[in-house]
Amino acid sequence: MLQAHTGSQRGINMSERFFYSAKTNGFYPYSLLEDYKGAGNWPDDAVEISERWYLYLLEGQGAGKIISSNEYGSPVLSVPPEPSAEELIARAEETRSVLMKEANARVTPLQDADELGIATGEEMTELTRWKRYRVMLNRLDISAAPSIEWPELPA
Repeated sequence: MLQAHTGSQRGINMSERFFYSAKTNGFYPYSLLEDYKGAGNWPDDAVEISERWYLYLLEGQGAGKIISSNEYGSPVLSVPPEPSAEELIARAEETRSVLMKEANARVTPLQDADELGIATGEEMTELTRWKRYRVMLNRLDISAAPSIEWPELPA
């Protein structure tokens, strides 16, 4: 992922010269050259890029592309790699966890009303729907990600 390198004390002027380092996958404004060199942080592979290319890269990154270097050490945009099976499963687990947390928050007060014998007919119907939803979430085969048919949230 692109690392932003900016000075903490100075703003960056957009009519400025920019350098790119393939080693750090970062941009360096020329106006901060002495600061970077003084700190021993100016990369030895820095190549100058135009302001127009710099802005193009940032715009592309904002649209979901990634910035990396080509075989010459210059920055280019590319499509992010497809997530691995493990990443898809992890995302599905996270989604299920969020949905389960919401379901539990809905079930708890309804369950309390039921246990206290003060639940209305509408609350009992809602409790049954949310419990069914939780069961369906638990039954999901998360290893099938991304082809999971998520249960519908209760109305």
